[in-house]
Amino acid sequence: MVGRSAQIPTVNSQAVGVSYILLGAFLLIYPWFASPFWTVQIGAQSFILGVIALSLTLLAGYGGMVSLAQLSVAGCAGYMVAIWGFNDAKMSLGWPWIPTVFMAVLIAVIFGTLIGAVSVRTEGIYTIMITLAISVGFHYFVRQNYPIFNGWNGFAGLKPPVIAGVNMRDPIPFYYLSLGAAAIAYAASVYLGRSTFGLSLQGIRDNDRRMRALGFNVTAHRILAYSIAALIASLGGVLIVWLNGRIDPASVGVGATIDILVIAVVGGLGHPIGAFVGAVLFILLENFAVDLIDRERFNLLIGAVFLAIVLFSPDGILGLWQKIKKAMIRP
Repeated sequence: MVGRSAQIPTVNSQAVGVSYILLGAFLLIYPWFASPFWTVQIGAQSFILGVIALSLTLLAGYGGMVSLAQLSVAGCAGYMVAIWGFNDAKMSLGWPWIPTVFMAVLIAVIFGTLIGAVSVRTEGIYTIMITLAISVGFHYFVRQNYPIFNGWNGFAGLKPPVIAGVNMRDPIPFYYLSLGAAAIAYAASVYLGRSTFGLSLQGIRDNDRRMRALGFNVTAHRILAYSIAALIASLGGVLIVWLNGRIDPASVGVGATIDILVIAVVGGLGHPIGAFVGAVLFILLENFAVDLIDRERFNLLIGAVFLAIVLFSPDGILGLWQKIKKAMIRP
């Protein structure tokens, strides 16, 4: 019995390893047989939205903190790319792309850290409400600020850089750029969950009073989690600006904020890979909903899918899949 039980984790780990290898191989060869539309609008966009949703999954899954301000952090990075960077707008400072991206990520991380410093003073529904208030406030701030954020119009003409002679605006290079960012963000999230800090954060999620009694600085852990999540969200914010070629207040509106929440919840807040699963489903529905129902009723379709998944599996699609596998394994 001992020998048999000891072999089960090995088999499972081998199966997981094979699954990752097959998935990685498919993602690497995907743009070579897919059309530019499927490469960029489906593939790359799913990676980008998945990265932003992953920042929410990290906070909610590891720390028990549901933040609705992650898109605002991503939007902050996107606006900084427009303000500091390499575009045709007269309001731009015209910096090269490397210092532009560095400044965009740095400012977005500072913004996310400040959000965390305010939000960790609350719990539960109050955290959701205060981060939603910050998100709405950021939307109106950029919409009404013309000297810095160009108000309603935002910024257009934002182009990805040319790196080593490769134009990142081309479908295949941009796909691999998005895939690389998604892979790094996912690997970092998985590593974080297994690290000492990640385990401490999960302990705080389960019982913060006990962790505080053991000598852990609960507030510092939570704020640092917001900083790490902001770093991940800022990567998505830079990429989504390069994808769309523009950023405006609608990019950080309440509707887009709720979309990130839907993606994270549908995929499964307890699973880092769930952010990307939810993003793929969301993008497919968004692009092909017109073939099922009127475009104006897209939100109704998304709401129905969201409600069905939450009712049948609170842990999202991956949670439902795990239930199905357990049911199939049982004798």
